[in-house]
Amino acid sequence: MDTSEIEKQIKNIEDEIFNTQKNKATEHHIGKLKAKLARLRSEVEKRKSTGAKGKGFAIKKHGDATVALIGFPSIGKSTLINRLTDAKSRIGSYDFTTLDAIPGMLKHNGADIQILDLPGLISGASEGKGRGREVLSAVRNVDLILFIIDAQHKDHLDLMADELHRAGLRLNQKKPDVVVKKTGQGGININATKKLTKITEELAKSISSEYVINADIVIREDLTEDRLIDAFIQNRIYVPAIVLINKTDLISEKTLQSKIKNIKQSGWKVIPISARKGKGLNKLKELIFSELSFIRIYMKPVGKPADMDDPLILKEGDTVETVCKKLHRDFQDKFRYAAVSGPSAKHDIQKVGLDHVLKDGDILTIVISR
Repeated sequence: MDTSEIEKQIKNIEDEIFNTQKNKATEHHIGKLKAKLARLRSEVEKRKSTGAKGKGFAIKKHGDATVALIGFPSIGKSTLINRLTDAKSRIGSYDFTTLDAIPGMLKHNGADIQILDLPGLISGASEGKGRGREVLSAVRNVDLILFIIDAQHKDHLDLMADELHRAGLRLNQKKPDVVVKKTGQGGININATKKLTKITEELAKSISSEYVINADIVIREDLTEDRLIDAFIQNRIYVPAIVLINKTDLISEKTLQSKIKNIKQSGWKVIPISARKGKGLNKLKELIFSELSFIRIYMKPVGKPADMDDPLILKEGDTVETVCKKLHRDFQDKFRYAAVSGPSAKHDIQKVGLDHVLKDGDILTIVISR
C-alpha cells in the first residue's frame, strides 16, 4: 500500500471518529479507530522521514544538553539566543529571518548548554509547511524545549504544542507505565495494578488488539486511551518544555500577570522575559538548568583537594558508573571503589560501588587498580 492510500484511510478514519457520537456503546469502536489512526499516522511519518534524506539540518550535539527555541517567525528567538550565548543569529523585523538552525553555547553553573535557534514554527509544520519537517526533526533530538511567545499578540502556544503533538512529541509527560510482553498464544491478557477510572479493561484490550495478537500487558498507571496508544507507538519522544513570554516591556504589569495566570492554569511552567532589554534572563538560565535535571559533582583526586571550580555535570539518577564512563573507559574496567562525601553520603566519607546514586554537590574520589 502506497502513502497516498494510507493517507486516504487516515482521512476516512478521522471523519468516522468525528461523526460517531461518543457514548458507552461506541467507546470500544472509537478506541480501536484511534489506535488504528495512530498506527497509520506513524507509518506515514516513517515513510516520509525515510524519503527526506539530506533535507534536515546538519546539527551536531555539543555540551551537556541541547535546548531548542520554538516560536512563530519574528518572535524574538534570534535576539534571545544572541543574549544567552555566543551565537550570531541574524535579527530582523520580518518573517523567517532565520532560515537555518543556529547553535549557540550557554555556559551556566559549570554546564555547557547548547541552544538552537530554529526557523519559525508555523501552523501546518507537521505536514511540512515552512520547513516544518526539518524543524520538528531537530526538535526530536533535544533535551528541553523553550516555547517563546509574544506578550503583545495572540501567543500561538496551543498551535505550536499541537504541531509537536502531531509529530509524536509528548511535552512534560513521562512514558506510559505499561509493559507489553508478546506471547505465542493465549490472546491478550490485561493486568492493571492500579484502578482504571478513565478506560475499562475491555477497552484496553480492544485498543491493544490493533497492535498485538497475543500478549500479556501490565498497566501500572490510571491512564487514558491516548496514553495507552502511545505505549505501543515507537516514535514517541518525551521531553520537558517551558514557556517564555517575550517583549514584556511593551505591555502593562496587569496584562502580563493575566497572561501568566492563564498559561499556568493550562499546566505550563512560564517565565516572563524581554530579550531586547535582557530582562528576566538570569531567572531563565536558572530555570533551564533546573529543568534539565543537572547535578554537579566535584572530583577529588587521591591525596589532592577537590576541584570546586570545574564540576562534572551529570543528570539526576546518575551513578558512579556514569562518572567512570564519562571520564575514561579504563575507570570502569579498573574500578576498585569510590569515596563520596556530600548529600548522597550516609556519613562524612562513604566507600561506595559503581551503582551508588549521586546527588548535586557530592565530592567524589574514584580509586582504580594500577
